[in-house]
This record gives sequence, C-alpha cells and structure tokens, in this order.
Amino acid sequence: MKAVTTSPPPRHDVDVVLPCLNEAEALPWVLARIPSGWRAVVVDNGSTDGSAEVARGLGATVVHEQRRGFGAACHAGLSAATADVVCFCDCDASLDPALLIPFVREVRAGGADLVLGRRRPRGRGAWPAHARAGNLALALMLRRRTGLRVHDLGPLRAARREALLALDLTDRRSGYPLQMVVRAADAGWRITEHDVPYLPRTGASKVTGTWRGTWQAVRDMSRVLAEAPAAGRAAR
Repeated sequence: MKAVTTSPPPRHDVDVVLPCLNEAEALPWVLARIPSGWRAVVVDNGSTDGSAEVARGLGATVVHEQRRGFGAACHAGLSAATADVVCFCDCDASLDPALLIPFVREVRAGGADLVLGRRRPRGRGAWPAHARAGNLALALMLRRRTGLRVHDLGPLRAARREALLALDLTDRRSGYPLQMVVRAADAGWRITEHDVPYLPRTGASKVTGTWRGTWQAVRDMSRVLAEAPAAGRAAR
C-alpha cells in the first residue's frame, strides 16, 4: 500500500488568538482588521449565534473549546497556534487587531518579551466605571506582588509562542491574562506597555458588564496573585 503523506500545517507570520462567545455581529469588523500575512484563530467557546460559521466564512481558522471560560478559550488558541509570535485580542470590536503590528515588531526586535496594550477609552460606554475600578485595583495588587509597574491588564498583547507555552498557565477563567503577566514577571521577562484606543464593544460583556461579573473576575485574579512564584519557571 502506498504511504500517505500529510503536509505540515501552513506557517504564518503571526497568529492572533480571538476568544469568541456570541460575537457574530463584531466578527466581520475584527477579522477585516487582521494584518495581511497573519492568521486569525477564532476560538469558539460555545456560541449560539453562528459565530463559528461567520468566522470560517471570513477565512479564519476556527477552534472549538467546549470548556467555558475566557482562559480556556485563550489557551486553546495558544495551543493551536503555530507561528513564532502569538497575539491575543478580544473579539467584540472594542480593540483593533491592527494595533498589534508595533507590538510584534518590538517582540521580534528583542525590545520586549511581552507587550501589553494599555486601554484608553474612546466614546461613551467604552469602559464602565466598575470595570475601571477593578482593573486599577488589580494593577496595584500586581505591583505589590511583582514590582511590575503596569496600568492595565487588558487583552491586547503579543509574545513568542514557545515562551508562552513554557509559562505553564493553568487558570482557565478570568485570571488567565493576569497569570500570564505574573508568571512572565516571575520569570524575568521584559514587559512593556503601550497606549491603545478602547472602543465601545459590540454586544454585552460576558465578564465585566456588571458589578457582579467584575467582582467575580477580580476574585479569580486575586487567586492568581496569591500563587507562590514557581522556581525555575521557563525563561523567555
């Protein structure tokens, strides 16, 4: 019998992980803003509005993650990525993925190991007061825990894939973005932060749209901050 050979998956300059839960309305705008040569990896986290079909129809790679949770979706996308540099971006049209271009350039040039976007709200309703308050509290707790002076733990970020995987991130809920920063800081990564415009999202927030949701997110993240630094966690 003739052996069947399979081609390796195509390589891309950059993979952009887009956690997605019922974002069919926002997807066309978001995917249209992915830079040329980059791959959009939309991680469907149980959508009921046809988000996966919309994403696939617009040329994105779709990954299905059955376990609910922002961290579960993000990590499924990271695990599916193949590019050297991986970015993360929300899928609700509040952030423009094209803003990641200088982030990737900085990582590739060796100026930083992890680049974060500091959200600057544009327009009414872009960032509710309770969400800002929760973010500020977490940034202050992060500073006490690691000494890292960052102002935002937002979702827009870029780093090298292998280094991210080596951080061995375990949170699968709202604490995932913070755990990434905490473990990167513990590993001695160079972390930089740049201002990015933050627009009113399309649709209702699943995490910080209410005081209760914000409190639950802060609780998840507080648990991450209580972790003891792991000896010998991977370098960049």
